[in-house]
Amino acid sequence: MLLGAMLVLLLLGGAGPAAAHAALGSTAPADGAVLQRAPGHVTLTFSESVGLRDDSFRVLDPGGHRVRTGAAGHADGRSDTAGVALPDGLGEGTYTVAWRVVSADSHPVSGAFTFSVGKPSQTSAPVDTGPTENPLTATLHKLARYLAYLAAALLIGTAAFAALCRPPDPAPLRRPLVAGWWTLLAATVALLVLRAPYEAGTGPSSVLDAEALADTLTARPGVLLLIRLALLAPVALFLVRASRADRRGERTPLAGAVGTALAVGLALTWAAAEHASAGVQVPLAITSSTLHLLATAVWLGGLTALILTLRATADAATVARFSRVAFAAVTVLVTTGVYQSWRGLGSWQALTGTTYGRLLLVKVLLVAVLLAVAAVSRRWTTALATAALAVREPGRTTLRERIPQPAGGPPEPESQPEPEPPATATATTATAT
Repeated sequence: MLLGAMLVLLLLGGAGPAAAHAALGSTAPADGAVLQRAPGHVTLTFSESVGLRDDSFRVLDPGGHRVRTGAAGHADGRSDTAGVALPDGLGEGTYTVAWRVVSADSHPVSGAFTFSVGKPSQTSAPVDTGPTENPLTATLHKLARYLAYLAAALLIGTAAFAALCRPPDPAPLRRPLVAGWWTLLAATVALLVLRAPYEAGTGPSSVLDAEALADTLTARPGVLLLIRLALLAPVALFLVRASRADRRGERTPLAGAVGTALAVGLALTWAAAEHASAGVQVPLAITSSTLHLLATAVWLGGLTALILTLRATADAATVARFSRVAFAAVTVLVTTGVYQSWRGLGSWQALTGTTYGRLLLVKVLLVAVLLAVAAVSRRWTTALATAALAVREPGRTTLRERIPQPAGGPPEPESQPEPEPPATATATTATAT
């Protein structure tokens, strides 16, 4: 069980950002440039698409006074750029541009640079861009974000376990389903109200800003969070009806299709809000990210459901079915993880030349070690199962037949060969545990 959980957690990183946040590639004017004539606008180019805020740009003149600028926008319609128009008649001296944007993975990025008109000033205006994130707001946002991931895994994985593994008594699964639903609801609401202060780098008290909240509800991250909240209502209705159907022993293909559609819809609210929605091969990337999250949920949530099921009823058939489901989930996790890593790297040089690449190498090594251990464990359990069967049935002789009967006792009825344990359940214990 610990082995499986460790491997899931290692691969869970692929469900989140595939690479670092948006990186500033270039600025026009260039940082530190000395221009003979004042520019008409400032343009920044990033490594991926970025979202803009009302306060994405602050331009300060040589005296430290803020210059009136136009509204921030994307240059030439490109989503990986940010620009702002400057007023005519900028005087001589050094100007400071402080910027703040939101990267495609919904994290804020900020910085500052300078350019000069005519000649540099003796001193440039000091500018405090402030922290990219408010520590308390960032901590609360990160906590809500990971709680949402775990709650989705528990909710989707437990429901998938009940449908695919068909435990004899689904009653122990009702509590994790309810806990997953309520936790996902609370975490999503928290993410929605914390969105504006998180992007602005302000404290949690600014969640009371109605205007900022209204802006959040019209931006892409906010819209996707609203969709997630809207999906939770039919999810609850589906779970109630599925629970009643289980008690009556009724399972229909239509119910399975509806459950799959709801799970995919929930996963899409993550995939469409992060790195998969920007860059190259967006449709394929969103599909891969969605499958990665679903596979993580099926395995991680399924492991939890399996533990609860085995505590109530030790059913070998359920274990065998989960073993096959877990193998399929691992296959999807590895395949989508490799694709997302390749897409995030961008080049072979980045594998050793960037922090993300080196971290990825460590992750790949750890996953390879865990898979090797799982393979050895699987062979070991298979050998144990074979040895047990050989001891139990030498020449089709049963274990009971080899046990001496008490002298003078009544004759025992002829015993039948004990049934074989399901080979799949025994041979694939490593996958489930």
